[in-house]
Amino acid sequence: MARNTPPFAPFEWMIAWRYLRARRAEGGVSVMTWISLVGITLAVFALIATLAVRSGFRAEFVDTILGANAHVTVYSAGAVNDQNRVDRTMSDYREIADRVAQVEGVTRVAPLVKGQVMASAQDRNAGVEVFGISAEDLASLPGIAAAEQSYGDLSKFGDGIALGSGVARSIGVTVGDRVKLISPNGVKTAFGTSPRVNAYEVVYVFTAGRYDIDRTRVYMPFAEAQAYFNREGVADELEVMVENPDRVEDLSLEILRAAGEGALVWTWRDASGGFLRALEVEDNVMFIILSILVLIAAMNIVSGLIMLVKNKGRDIGILRTIGLSEGSVMRVFFICGAFTGLIGTAMGVILGCLFAIYIDPIFSFVNYAMGGGVWDPSIRGIYNLPAELKLADVLSAVALSLGLSFLVTLFPARRAARMNPVEALRYE
Repeated sequence: MARNTPPFAPFEWMIAWRYLRARRAEGGVSVMTWISLVGITLAVFALIATLAVRSGFRAEFVDTILGANAHVTVYSAGAVNDQNRVDRTMSDYREIADRVAQVEGVTRVAPLVKGQVMASAQDRNAGVEVFGISAEDLASLPGIAAAEQSYGDLSKFGDGIALGSGVARSIGVTVGDRVKLISPNGVKTAFGTSPRVNAYEVVYVFTAGRYDIDRTRVYMPFAEAQAYFNREGVADELEVMVENPDRVEDLSLEILRAAGEGALVWTWRDASGGFLRALEVEDNVMFIILSILVLIAAMNIVSGLIMLVKNKGRDIGILRTIGLSEGSVMRVFFICGAFTGLIGTAMGVILGCLFAIYIDPIFSFVNYAMGGGVWDPSIRGIYNLPAELKLADVLSAVALSLGLSFLVTLFPARRAARMNPVEALRYE
């Protein structure tokens, strides 16, 4: 037989397939092969599922931030007033808003009045944050106007207030009910400042998708908020939206220049940067940990191949005697190990993708089986477990699994190739 055979010739595949499906009585390691196959499958499945959940969680978190919050907030550095207090309100907010709106990349600028009050209805109270905003600007907020769930008519916003669903649930109101807003900084009299209590009709209830927003936020018409919080003729800050929120840092300097002297800016990345960085660190750590699991699963291939080489020592000696080269023997056992890694990776990818696609019914079943309460939105900030399947995540999992499977296969395959046929057949 010719020694210079082409790599991965048909007879090499035939021998490898014969070894893979050999029964244990024939010297095969079918049980070890199945263990290796299941290990690789579960490891790749866990890696893809985890990456999909982490990507979905980050995307969901960012979407809810950008859907109901300013991409950039412009506010005043403040000045000391007659009462020796720092006044951070903006009296020329209209002029500043016009200048900021002219910056290329800015899509919307809205003046805001903000304050924290207590909402009361039916002997139930809740601390809320009131955002005073015009009806037109509120209608342009996607997280509010196009909320996941909403009740009422946003076009009637000028006649009442809009509540988050968590606020409405905590004080037991719905569309058409009236809510009392109680502010400690109310009317100033000769005897001091008395609390201000006003009642407003609820015209719109929204679910923005973030627990902290739905649980605390109330929107009030801008002019009414100015009167309620003693902000006549001024605004607390400007809410700025941009075309590309991911590149908001590129526009922050231009917005600051347009706002003029004494202005400050605060981007959504500044507000949530620590959380996003924590997510990135967690993603990297989880990938490393799960990569170790893939490596452990791949080591089962080594165990199986070592046993296979030991059981097939006589066969290796005969093959080498009749002219099979070291390269051919090495490729035979490499095919045995690589085939296990390839099939296990493919099955893991299928299971991982199915998990990401059907995560909602799977999570609902788990929640039902555990009696509910598996997911606490007050801790995680969102209402369900999201998953976003990205091609890059799948490819990284496939590359890692196949790379480790092929790499660890080389050592026992090389050992089989370098086996001395004389020693293999000495006692036969």
